[in-house]
Amino acid sequence: MTDLSSVKAALKAQAVETPSWAYGNSGTRFKVFAQAGVPRDPFEKLDDAARVHEHTGVAPTVALHIPWDRVDDYAGLATYAKERGLRLGTINSNVFQDDDYKLGSVTNPDPRIRRKATDHLLDCVDIMDATGSRDLKLWFSDGTNYPGQDDIADRQARLGEALAEVYARLGDDQRMLLEYKFFEPAFYATDVPDWGTAYAHCLKLGEKAQVVVDTGHHAPGTNIEFIVATLLREGRLGGFDFNSRFYADDDLMVGAADPFQLFRIMYEVVRGGGLKAETGVAFMLDQCHNIEAKIPAIIRSVMNVQEATAKALLVDADALSAAQRSGDVLEANAALMDAYNTDVRPLLREVREELGIHPEPVAAYKASGWAERIVADRVGGTQAGWGA
Repeated sequence: MTDLSSVKAALKAQAVETPSWAYGNSGTRFKVFAQAGVPRDPFEKLDDAARVHEHTGVAPTVALHIPWDRVDDYAGLATYAKERGLRLGTINSNVFQDDDYKLGSVTNPDPRIRRKATDHLLDCVDIMDATGSRDLKLWFSDGTNYPGQDDIADRQARLGEALAEVYARLGDDQRMLLEYKFFEPAFYATDVPDWGTAYAHCLKLGEKAQVVVDTGHHAPGTNIEFIVATLLREGRLGGFDFNSRFYADDDLMVGAADPFQLFRIMYEVVRGGGLKAETGVAFMLDQCHNIEAKIPAIIRSVMNVQEATAKALLVDADALSAAQRSGDVLEANAALMDAYNTDVRPLLREVREELGIHPEPVAAYKASGWAERIVADRVGGTQAGWGA
């Protein structure tokens, strides 16, 4: 039987990082949709993130995206976050929104452009020093659209050189998290298309290089929980970018498309010890809220992660192991399904009450008046969004 006290303790210790860009305007590739009350700078993004943490109790860090979140004083931004009960988390680089990067950034055949891109990554490490951030997250849109456009092996060599230079700049307590994506915007060959490529580069770099699993960055039918289990086993799972997808990289709310998949992923995290602080696995949302209200959507996303985690923690490990050892296929599957079919909302309400917060986060947010306040206060200026 599962010890409910240990389940509650794990849920109280869980931390889900929210992304600064999710608080800004976003949309499809055709249109960015503006919403009233959207933050106009990184400080207002932190104000909104503080509301998410206040109502969930498990969202204490905020990821930054550079240059979208550029400020003159990063230490001052970190202080501003601390005053609101937050910390600045992962620093995300951006080497995909500059005309120079049309043919790639760190894998570009032009050494001048490669230098420019690598210097940006090094600047991001400087920002980590100022903010006290642990993780540098790297995603590259680099790739080719046509056979013969560039040499595939040479591009891997260029990538390796840039990663090695940035890795050498990391402090003792800092990590490099390498993200993969199997297509888009490169349609013929993407330079970091899968977990194996990312893992191979991380192995060459050293223990401070880890792989990030974005749950939306996989081909249909990919067994993401297998990837998670393997990377955990090898000690190379650095973290997640949680979102949902129906067709491609949709960046919808985590658990929206396939909550059972999220449960299966979180079961492998629990089974592999990924909830323990010493493993260092970072749980971050990477979502775009294009048509829904942003703060309630982020709160709901955090709750979705909590619910999947709670169900994963409720799996009867002894019964599952016994069924697996005896080759009882149906009983083994039933052990997982029993946990998945459990309504964990009453348990999570108890957890929140024990944390001293309202048991219903979305209702508490709606009653707080924050949504009406920001619409009234944030008039004028330029709203934050893609590229801002």
